[in-house]
Amino acid sequence: MRKKACLFWILFILPFPYITFAETPTQKADRILREIDDLWRGESSRAKFTMEVKTAHYTRKISMQAWSKGKEKSLVVILAPKKEKGTATLKSDSNIFSYLPKTDRTIRLTAGMMMGSWMGSHFTNDDLVKESRMSEDYDTSITFEGMNDGVDIIEFTLMPKAEAAVVWGKIVMKVRSDNHMPIESLYYDEDMTVARSMFFSDVKKMDGRLFPSVLKIMPANKPEEHTKLTYHEMEFDIDLDNSFFSIAQLKRKRRK
Repeated sequence: MRKKACLFWILFILPFPYITFAETPTQKADRILREIDDLWRGESSRAKFTMEVKTAHYTRKISMQAWSKGKEKSLVVILAPKKEKGTATLKSDSNIFSYLPKTDRTIRLTAGMMMGSWMGSHFTNDDLVKESRMSEDYDTSITFEGMNDGVDIIEFTLMPKAEAAVVWGKIVMKVRSDNHMPIESLYYDEDMTVARSMFFSDVKKMDGRLFPSVLKIMPANKPEEHTKLTYHEMEFDIDLDNSFFSIAQLKRKRRK
C-alpha cells in the first residue's frame, strides 16, 4: 500500500511543473505592442536623424538632433540647413514650445495650433504631444496571421479606449511574425477613412537595439507627397536631468 501511495503521488505531482498556460490572443497583442512602443525609446535617448519633406510645392531636407526622457519630455534641435540652425521644439508633459533663434523668441503653441504642420512636415504638433503608448490607449485585436506579399505577418486592429485622448478612429498595423518589426500602419479618421499611411524599413542595430531606421509617412489625400525620417545615430538610457528639458535649454547657444 505504501508503494502504491508513493507511485500515486509521483504520478500526480510530477506533471505540474511542466504545465504552461497558453497566452490569449489579447495578451499576445498587448505584449507585441509594448515591444513596438519601446523600439525607439529607453528611459532616455539621444538621436541624430534627417527629415526629408516632399510636397507639391517644395522638397527640403533637415538634419536634427533629439533628446528624450520617457514619453513626457523631448527636445529637437535643427542642425542644418544653416538658415534654420538652432530652431528647436520642446515638449514638456502636455506643453509644446518652439524657439526661433533669428528673433530669439519662444512661442508656446496653443490648442488651435496643434493640428498644424511640425516643421513643414506631414507630422503635426499634436503628434509630438500625443506621443501615446498604443498598448495603453487602444484596445487591440489580432485580425490576421499568415503570409502577406511573401512575408509572414501579424496584423493588429487598434480601437481607441473611451477615455484615451487620441485623434484616430482606428489604426491597423502589420508587423513581421519573426521579430515583430513594424512594416506598415494605416491611420483612420473618425469617419473610418484612411487619413495617412506610415511605412517602416531598413532595420538596423544601434546601441545594441534592433529597429527600423527609416519611417515614411504619406497623407492619403496627397499620395505624391511624403515625409521620411532616417535615423543615423541612436543612444539609449543616457544620463539626462529634467532641467535639460526647459525653456532655458531652448536658448542655449552651445548646443551642437
